[in-house]
Amino acid sequence: MTDLTDPSPWTGPSSDPNDEQFCDVVETATLATAAEYDVVLVGEPYDGAVIGRPGARAGPTALRRELGGTKTHHIERGPVRAVADLGDIEIPAGGVERVQSAVRSMTAEIHATGAVPVFLGGDNSLTFPNAAPLLAHETVGAVSFDAHLDCRAVRDEPTSGTPYRQLHDAGLDALAVVGARHFETSTAYHDYLAEQGGTVLPPASVAGDPAGAVDDALAALGDVDAVYVSLDLDVLSAAAAPGVSAPTPGGLSTRDLFRMLGRIASDDRVAGFEVVECAPPLDAGNRTARVGARAIAHFLSGRGGDR
Repeated sequence: MTDLTDPSPWTGPSSDPNDEQFCDVVETATLATAAEYDVVLVGEPYDGAVIGRPGARAGPTALRRELGGTKTHHIERGPVRAVADLGDIEIPAGGVERVQSAVRSMTAEIHATGAVPVFLGGDNSLTFPNAAPLLAHETVGAVSFDAHLDCRAVRDEPTSGTPYRQLHDAGLDALAVVGARHFETSTAYHDYLAEQGGTVLPPASVAGDPAGAVDDALAALGDVDAVYVSLDLDVLSAAAAPGVSAPTPGGLSTRDLFRMLGRIASDDRVAGFEVVECAPPLDAGNRTARVGARAIAHFLSGRGGDR
């Protein structure tokens, strides 16, 4: 049976006693104690289903390292308080379907605690088992920050390009994709998403009004009971996040992304968040892991209020 590994110690670079870093507020938790927290971090070191370049299995370690050294204070919202780390999901050997099944059994237990999981990926194929447990109990919509639609049909096995097709097949009610690029996803998949009633907001519709773009994405989901939020770091400009499986030009700015994540986190329907496709072996100067960690910090700072 798949289990959770014990979290590694969190550390940060600052020795200034006035500097509160995330390493100072992250606490170790278990499934039995997770309900005591609003948010729990969960690592998913896996890239066995990636269509592009592998490397995301090293993502959880790099994201924790960069988040550990990030200060907790948001200028407008104040400091982020206690966050729990459950450790990493043990990934079994075998094909993608076996991995998805094992991960889904564990994420179901995590969702059942009532804490909001923040999954540290890992490739995009795990979006399916991360969000699927929500489908058994509620109407669910997803907001995907991604350069691609990731709704390819499953052929031999699932891939990092199939999670939203799988989720729709399992009962996902609505999907909005923010930041999808022109000339990146084929007509057949745009047509498929349109048939499902999905919404696509390309980068040009975000620039200048990121808060409005988030509001449009949430409005497109209707009155669903739960919202799952996915961040594929390839949604960003390739200069800001080079260490991803499929970097492309024309992406979102980090400033707009951070604003959107803080705002969407304040929606009390949000039942899960993930950061996927952080691939440290492909990175330059730790830029991608650093921006991924800041994305997590902005999401955490947005919990509990209108941002």
